[in-house]
Formats: sequence, C-alpha cells, structure tokens
Amino acid sequence: MNALGAAHSRLQATAPRQSAAGLSWISIIRLGLVQTALGAIIVLTTSTLNRVMVVEYALPAMLPGVLVAIHHAVQMLRPRLGYGSDMGARRTPWIIGGMAVLAIGGVTAASAVALMSLSLGWGVALAALGFFLVGLGVGAAGTSLLAMLASMVEAERRAPAATILWVMMIMGFAVTAGVAGKLLDPFSPMRLIAVTAGVSLFAFLLACLALIGLERGARAPVAHEGPRPEFSAVLREVWADPAARRFTIFVFISMLAYSAADLVLEPFAGEVFGRSIGQSTALAGMQNGGTLVGMIIMAIFGSGLFGARLASLRGWMFMGCLASAAALVALAMAAELQAAVSLETLYVLLGLANGAFAAAAIASMMQLAGAARTGTRMGLWGAAQAIAFALGGFGGTVVCDLARWMLGSAEHAYAAVFLGEAALFVVSALIATRLAVSRLPNLRMSPMKEAIS
Repeated sequence: MNALGAAHSRLQATAPRQSAAGLSWISIIRLGLVQTALGAIIVLTTSTLNRVMVVEYALPAMLPGVLVAIHHAVQMLRPRLGYGSDMGARRTPWIIGGMAVLAIGGVTAASAVALMSLSLGWGVALAALGFFLVGLGVGAAGTSLLAMLASMVEAERRAPAATILWVMMIMGFAVTAGVAGKLLDPFSPMRLIAVTAGVSLFAFLLACLALIGLERGARAPVAHEGPRPEFSAVLREVWADPAARRFTIFVFISMLAYSAADLVLEPFAGEVFGRSIGQSTALAGMQNGGTLVGMIIMAIFGSGLFGARLASLRGWMFMGCLASAAALVALAMAAELQAAVSLETLYVLLGLANGAFAAAAIASMMQLAGAARTGTRMGLWGAAQAIAFALGGFGGTVVCDLARWMLGSAEHAYAAVFLGEAALFVVSALIATRLAVSRLPNLRMSPMKEAIS
C-alpha cells in the first residue's frame, strides 16, 4: 500500500463510530427549523443593513461590501470548525454556541449601522465586530448542522433531507424579509435595532427548542479511540479525493456568481426604480420565495417520478446555472424591459433559477459527503462558498462603484455587475457537466408509516 493509502487507512481507523439508528423525517424537519433560524438572521445582516448603508445613508457600496466580506472571510475557519465537530462526542453544543454568537453578531451589526448616523467611524468599527461575529456564528452552527445531517441520516435520505433544510432556510429568508420589510417602514435607526433584536432572539430560541434531544439515541459521533489525527492530515485526505476537489471548484465559481448580486439587488431597486426600503426588502423576499419554489421543483422532478432524465443532478446544475445567467442578463436590461416585464417578475425568475441549481448542488454535496470526515468535507465546501461570497460580495460592490464613476450612470453600473455574474454562471454550467454525481437515490418510501419513521 502506498503512503497515501496507508495514511488513509490510519485515519479511517480513528474515525468516529456511529450508532445504528438514523434520524426520522420529523427530526430532519426539526433540523430544518435550525436552518430557518439561521436564514432569518442572515437575511437581515446581508441584505437589509446593506440597503440602509447605501440608500438611506448614501455611503459607498464598498463599505457594506467590506463588512460582508469580513463575515464570509471568517468562515474560512469552517474546515477547522468541522474537524472539531468530528472529533467531539456531540454536535449540538457547536450548533447552539454558533447560533448564540450569530444572534449577538446580528444585533451588534444593526446597532452599528444605527450608530453610523451619529458617528461614521465608531459605527464602522462596531460593524466590523458585528459582521465578524455573524461569520463565526454561521460557520460554527452551519457546518456542524450539515455534518449532523450527513452523519445521522441514511444514505438514501440524505439528498432530500438536505433539500428540506435548504428549503426551510429560504423560508426563513423569505418570511423574515417580508415581515421585516413591513416593520421597518417608516425607517428609523431605533426601529432597525428593535426589529433585528426581535428576530435574533426568536431565531435563537427556535434553534434551541428544535435541537432538544435530537442526538439522543441517534447516529451521533462518539469520542475517538486511539491517537487523535492532526487537522492538516485530515484536510489533505479530503483534498486528495478528486470528486471532492472538483466539487469544491464548482462551489467556488457558482457561489462567486451567485453572491456578486447579493449586495446590489436591494440598492438597485432603490436607486434605479425608486423603491422604498420596505419595498426593496419585500423584493428580496420575493426573490427568496422564487428560490424556495425552484428548490421544490428540482426536488420533485429530481426524485425520478417523471423519468431518469429529469432526475439528473448534473443536468439540473447545468440548466440552473444557464437559467440564472439568462435572468441576470434580463435584470441588466430591466429598465428597457419594464414595460413588458415587471421588476418583481425578474426577481422571482432569478430566484427560481438559483433555487434549481442550488438544490441540485446540495443533493450532490450530500452524495459526496461520505461516511468519514463529514464535518471536514462540509467545512471545506463551506469555506469555498465563504471565500466566494467574500470575493463576490465585495467584488460586486467594487465593480458597481467603478462602473458608476466611469459610466456616470447608476443603471449601467448595476448592469455591469449583473452581466459579469452571468458570465460566471456560464462557466459554472460547464464545470457542472464534469462532476461525479448522477441522480438522487431512490427513497424506497412506503406508506404513511415510512413518511414519519
């Protein structure tokens, strides 16, 4: 056996043992509630606060770009956090601890944005701390949550279970954006803090309640026996897997494309179309609602009930990326198209396309997660996504500001960002055709009894 194979065998020997029982569908939905809680806080910090800084305070788009980049850059720690989760006896403390840090970070970030109206310098400094905490909380809670799902759910249930989690997270995005949009009108800094604090507290309590007793008697990791493997050795083992490495590249490019519009979509609606903060937040809710529907459509047709061709994960990722590119081109031409197509329709179409490719990517991720080093694998892909989001969010705002300066037009500046994203989605579609995934496994679900077992 060669050196790499020997190292792999030694590492496998120290992998955590699993108990026989897996999570029921009801328990999977409870995990989905944790994702809903995550999404509720994230949508306020990455969308609404960004809109306030750019439109209400007339600050450069690069400022929220830098802050959100901090939030994503911190998540480069995801592989290390996932490794720590792998080595421990339980993942629940990692999730609850991460949710607590996330909630504190969300309130801190909102307070910082309110402070900017009085002191820009102190406000920016406090915002940097807030977004750092948001990133740390998301990394700890999100990575451990996905690792729990992959390690405690039977193989044939993993992909649909992951889709359920993401659908419920998008529900958190959509519901929070819609409700917060109504509560934030008319805007005031104190109203912003109150709404964010209320959402953060509710999300933390929801996550804690959802996790009670989940790991008890299920397939949870137990303490390691023998020497504890080094993090660097575990990471090298995961990176040596060609399928995992290629999927990491796909995640990076597709998420770079996906994230470049995150920080400009709400300001775009405000500057180019004159929408209020409540209206632009509601538009974000409509986009996330479209994403939710796109995920559900992919899950239904990807199940194989309508033929094997429609169940191809590669096909859904390929077509979803191309459809996302087309929707972004339409957004770049939104001012010219508004007589024929409403802005609301374009936001929903972008969400539908994003949801279809994202659901297929999530299902693929669960196929590739493997039985060992689950937390580290999830952490690697989470880190790729985080780096892409940091570069994409900041890069989108930089391109927007530079294009505005060069072209002298807000409309053309936003169009430049959308067209650049479309090009990246085309590249992602090509990479998707080479991924080592095929289709969702058969659930072999029988009757109502199986539905809840």
